[in-house]
Amino acid sequence: MLELDHVLIAVGDLAAGAEELLAVHGLASVEGGRHPGWGTANRIVPLGDTYLELIAVVDADEAAGSAFGRWVAAARGPFAWAVRTDDLDAFAERHGLDVGGGSRTRPDGSTLRWRLAGVERAAADPLLPFVIEWAPGTEHPGRTAVDHPACRVGLAGVRLQGEAARLEEWLGPHELPVTVAPGAPAVRDFVLA
Repeated sequence: MLELDHVLIAVGDLAAGAEELLAVHGLASVEGGRHPGWGTANRIVPLGDTYLELIAVVDADEAAGSAFGRWVAAARGPFAWAVRTDDLDAFAERHGLDVGGGSRTRPDGSTLRWRLAGVERAAADPLLPFVIEWAPGTEHPGRTAVDHPACRVGLAGVRLQGEAARLEEWLGPHELPVTVAPGAPAVRDFVLA
């Protein structure tokens, strides 16, 4: 089963991006951490079972040597989205994808670990999400305690642009809260509730 996990928002500066999100939308964020080997770091906007990920390049040389880092460096605003599964291997096998791993250390010293597949495909076709599987015992970033001054909020959906049939072929049967409009493949925006 696939579930909406998070939307990635590329910013030039994490602190400035967080301040703007708070001032304009009343959404608080927490420090995430650095992605070793990718040259990126993030801030998390926890939304329960989902989250928004503010992400920026923090080491240009390291990012240049990483496909993920180059993807972030070329983006601004919402540019990617992720779905989670508890059977990443089956998804990867169905699409002939390699499975990779990642981790980052949180400010409290705990380590988040995950496996993912489809990052290269998502970078080439932003209509498609990449797929993540959180490691057993890893607390989901969306459940981090935070107080959003504006309201209690959640991620209600993602609005995409591209070919709907292509997305359906990629995902298979699902009940994800996504809408697809015709046009060049892109993450248009996201819907908060």
